Amino acid sequence: MTQPENFGYGVEEQLLQAEARKFFKKHCNELTLMDLLARNPDPERKPECQWDRKTWQKMTELGWNTMAVPESAGGLGMRAVAVATLVEEAGRAALPSPLMATVNATYVLAACGTEGAAAALGEIAADKTASLAITNAKGSWEISATDVAVSFTDGGMALNGASWFVQDAGKADFLVVKAASQAGIGLFVVPVDAPGVTIIPDAIVDLSRDQAHVTFENVAVGPANVAAEPGRGRAALEKARPALLTMVSADMCGAGEWQLQTTAAYARERKQFDRPIGFFQAVKHPIVNMMIMIDSARSHVYNAACAIDHEPEEADRYATMAKAAASDMAAFCSSRSVQYHGGMGFTWECFIHLYFKRQKHNQVLYGDAVYHRARLADMLIGPVAA
Repeated sequence: MTQPENFGYGVEEQLLQAEARKFFKKHCNELTLMDLLARNPDPERKPECQWDRKTWQKMTELGWNTMAVPESAGGLGMRAVAVATLVEEAGRAALPSPLMATVNATYVLAACGTEGAAAALGEIAADKTASLAITNAKGSWEISATDVAVSFTDGGMALNGASWFVQDAGKADFLVVKAASQAGIGLFVVPVDAPGVTIIPDAIVDLSRDQAHVTFENVAVGPANVAAEPGRGRAALEKARPALLTMVSADMCGAGEWQLQTTAAYARERKQFDRPIGFFQAVKHPIVNMMIMIDSARSHVYNAACAIDHEPEEADRYATMAKAAASDMAAFCSSRSVQYHGGMGFTWECFIHLYFKRQKHNQVLYGDAVYHRARLADMLIGPVAA
């Protein structure tokens, strides 16, 4: 199957983008962000989970939390291209919310195709939030890498171990937990307030998110908690992986666009030697390079999203390319945005640091550019023999 024109980005996506941009400008502008996230500059402060629940409630009333939930489970069932459009605008606003964590959990659950997963999707459609607990202590999110084990008991099954780098754990109502057994990888839906679950917040650089590692001590899981039986979780994670990478990359493209527009505006206003600093080639040429890198990364993102919708056999490769391109773009745009704001660019009072930190977090989330280029090379030419 070939891709449609413009990656399937049509009138519906244009209207969604315009509405989302207007919404976030009203409810999550830079001053609102600074007041919510940057009130305490103490580097020794305890990890915090700061977000505006009223804004999130308004988003759920618009159905944005259910865009990726299939219609059969009570969601909107929209295409990945539309979901990426919303996530990109959320990145442009540096939105502190459980949106991306819930969307990624939605894609994993939708890939499971079980009654347990369908029930969890129904919970998301009913305004519950979710996150993925799929990473081990070394930071690996490879499908076989997990520090959580599932054991079989007389009453069903039990989870023991820990999952690390859980995104927006403080905002989630339940977790989709990857656990290993002799039968293979399984996926389990676990409420965050279940007996035996302990959430330990991490101190991270990104002020717009929270992160935690979660321990499981004899956490009981019954048939209703099973999203994918042990041995069937691998296939679900492989199917969902392109969407996870695509959505993180879309967030980076949105944040990069904000960095570009803000830096270009400052370069037009700030004067040196009686001229706007944007007059000088050392400033304006790298700003153009920011634009080129953002456009390139965005093309990769919508190519990957379109493949999820129309060419699933190519989606993993395209999503890997998108994550590599977006991570490189995020690094470049972040450094230029700080440098070209001069002496104020690295200060706490400047809006720039909120986006810089969000981009740094996204760069390494689910693998940085180097990791994904190596993974792409393995796809195209095969792994190098030891």
